[in-house]
Amino acid sequence: MQGPTAYLRFEGDCEEALSFYCQALGAKVLMMSRYSEAPGHANMPPVPEHWIIHGRIQWPDGGLLMGSDGGPTPYTGVHGISLSLNCADRAEGERLFQALAAQGEVKMPFGSTFWSPGFGMLVDRFGVPWMVNVEAAP
Repeated sequence: MQGPTAYLRFEGDCEEALSFYCQALGAKVLMMSRYSEAPGHANMPPVPEHWIIHGRIQWPDGGLLMGSDGGPTPYTGVHGISLSLNCADRAEGERLFQALAAQGEVKMPFGSTFWSPGFGMLVDRFGVPWMVNVEAAP
């Protein structure tokens, strides 16, 4: 079994968010399907046709992140979870932290902690919470 994959919900900016993550984190788009491409179905939520019904990006190591716009219930943002990146060295961690923090909100500046040579927390410009951690040497 592979570990869990995050599936993020957006309200009209899924394509922009997944494209931002590709640029900031070095991922690639595997698919980006719009509501306009889906066959009609009575249970489909009434959303703009250009919104993303399913998007999937892949990290260089093979991991996935998926997302979509809209859904069966009103969107209330991301709560109770953070996406976490674990980096091999401080330079990579700081670079990824700064890329994600662009136009977002830093919750804990990137810096040394008692468990790591580099750790920081932020909420990106799409409202997604992130933690960036550098693995400590054994």
